Amino acid sequence: MAKRKVPTMTDQHKAALAEGRNESRAVKRYLEALEANRPKRGRKRSQESIEKRLAEIEAQIPTADPLKRVNLIQERLNLRNALGSTEDTVDMAALEAEFVRAAAGYSARKGLTYAAWRELGVEPALLAKAGITRGS
Repeated sequence: MAKRKVPTMTDQHKAALAEGRNESRAVKRYLEALEANRPKRGRKRSQESIEKRLAEIEAQIPTADPLKRVNLIQERLNLRNALGSTEDTVDMAALEAEFVRAAAGYSARKGLTYAAWRELGVEPALLAKAGITRGS
């Protein structure tokens, strides 16, 4: 039996795959940051107000009944998480620049429309910079 020849990838094909992976990564990072930094309903909590509430909770926990104590502990955990997330800053400008470079090619390959990007929350100005228009 003759051995079947294993097809090899050309350098051009490998480069195209690498470009696709890079574009996908850039788009994903931007969309994740966009979602994580989407404004939440209600008044924004400042770091000072969170710390003040944490101090109040610490004072209430020792004298609270068990049911109230578990609720206070959960609130304390939530506030500590919120406090930690306010310290994490995301360089949205850099992520937007990567998105602009990658979005048109990614969008064309995946058949994504302007409307799909808008529904996800991507601003029209950013789509225009990326070369994605209403007609695309």
